[in-house]
Amino acid sequence: MVAGHRYLVGVSGGADSVALLLLLHEMGYAVEAAHCNFKLRGEESDRDEQFVRSLCEGRQIPLHIIHFDTRTYARLHKVSIEMAARELRYNYFEQLRRDIGAADICVAHHQDDNVETVLLNLVRGTGIHGLTGMRPRQGHILRPLLCLSRQQIVGWLATRGQTFVTDSSNLEADVWRNKLRLNVIPQLFDITPQASQNILKTAQLLNESAKVCDKAVDEALGRTTEGQSLTISRLMEEPSPLVVLFAWLEPHGFSSATVRQIERQLHAAATGSYWQSATHEVCIDRDRLLLQEREPEQPELLIPETGTYVYDNDMKVRVSISDTPAISRQPFCLTVDADKVRFPLRLRPVVQGERFVPLGMKKGSRLVSDFLTDCKLSLFARRRQLLLADASGRTVWLPGLRPDERFRIGHDTRRMLKVELEKDTLTCQ
Repeated sequence: MVAGHRYLVGVSGGADSVALLLLLHEMGYAVEAAHCNFKLRGEESDRDEQFVRSLCEGRQIPLHIIHFDTRTYARLHKVSIEMAARELRYNYFEQLRRDIGAADICVAHHQDDNVETVLLNLVRGTGIHGLTGMRPRQGHILRPLLCLSRQQIVGWLATRGQTFVTDSSNLEADVWRNKLRLNVIPQLFDITPQASQNILKTAQLLNESAKVCDKAVDEALGRTTEGQSLTISRLMEEPSPLVVLFAWLEPHGFSSATVRQIERQLHAAATGSYWQSATHEVCIDRDRLLLQEREPEQPELLIPETGTYVYDNDMKVRVSISDTPAISRQPFCLTVDADKVRFPLRLRPVVQGERFVPLGMKKGSRLVSDFLTDCKLSLFARRRQLLLADASGRTVWLPGLRPDERFRIGHDTRRMLKVELEKDTLTCQ
């Protein structure tokens, strides 16, 4: 922490946050307090808010208070009450930090919280980073009390005669963290009084080991990835493909369970296999794993007559008819016999099971999906592929790839239908 900087302090009214606020204030730091009323404990929640108001007023510390409808948020976002409160709290703290120009956000986690976090991650299932505990700094979050135990904090407040409030929900073994705190950790102390210190020592050693692992994983990612693509054969040469794969995908929201599924499919060389996180999607494409942000579904554009249209906000579609037929070789310019095509036209994504007759094919037809596969398009590119159909539902054109043989310009063509697509990012890849 830096003298002269402003800091935001999260204050619930409990012993830990009260001690943190008073310590920083008395040390001369410029602090402002933030209190969240989650409206989960009725009168007790309002009691906590009033206690924090009085605490800050007595010391002339600026205070910011916000009320949340936590249960509604949890229901809408399909998360637990505990996770909802955490998301609401930290989102609010970060926005407030920016609004008041604070350097960082100080929260009151201490040694006992750190022990609980390590054990909680262990029983949930975690990698090495989950066992390293909380860090003193994580982005703009500071934890100045990690070096102190709960007992030391409460003892310091007692010597000053400083009161605090107690959250009754912390005394009920109804969530994982509370069950660890109330039931499991006391039994560990029965085994050895040094249980907490030994757990923290292990976390510190694992933190040092994690630095070595991170360096090795970064080097492996450099050997196996290029942009949003990972080469599977190179990945399989690494000592732990699973760890490298997790390091690549976890920042994009993929869970450890999903990463394990993906890793198993790599052994089966299952081209076309596909997975999604909340924000990204990944697929196997021959010897590559391809990663991209999730795309919205592509719409359908109805083209009732000639003219200029806009598709999906960023593509111009120009449709015209000419009495002077001239074949275009440009991938995004279609020229066909106008008298063989029936309006309205539809520009839309490909539908599974559709067939067409690729230009040059004299007998039969092909599945559009098979044609796209033969063009060696990735799964993502195949999903982005557009198709132009006429009023009878026949495929007239796969933009960027091939028109349909049935509509080609011939010696007897009198009128030409021309369809041009214009977009900066159009590509045949």
